[in-house]
Amino acid sequence: MAARTDNRLHDAPMVAVSCGACGARVEARKSSWEQTSIQWDAESLRTCAERRAALGGPGPSSFTGCRALGTAIGEAAVSGRIRVRSDEPEPPDLP
Repeated sequence: MAARTDNRLHDAPMVAVSCGACGARVEARKSSWEQTSIQWDAESLRTCAERRAALGGPGPSSFTGCRALGTAIGEAAVSGRIRVRSDEPEPPDLP
């Protein structure tokens, strides 16, 4: 059996989004209002202020995501710059 072709990026391609706080630039797409895919490159990983703060302290740390970047991606989705692949016609109330 042949592998099925993944056409998700044809339907909703990655879109460049810049963080409003530090300017880190990533590629993002939304499969639904709740689900976001983000591609970080080496430059954006170095630029992200929240990531540096999370990983820069002593001892083990983790980075679960940048709130400022999440806000920028949410705004891009609400404005229509990022297409949301969902049956939901309207965005949910954002905090």
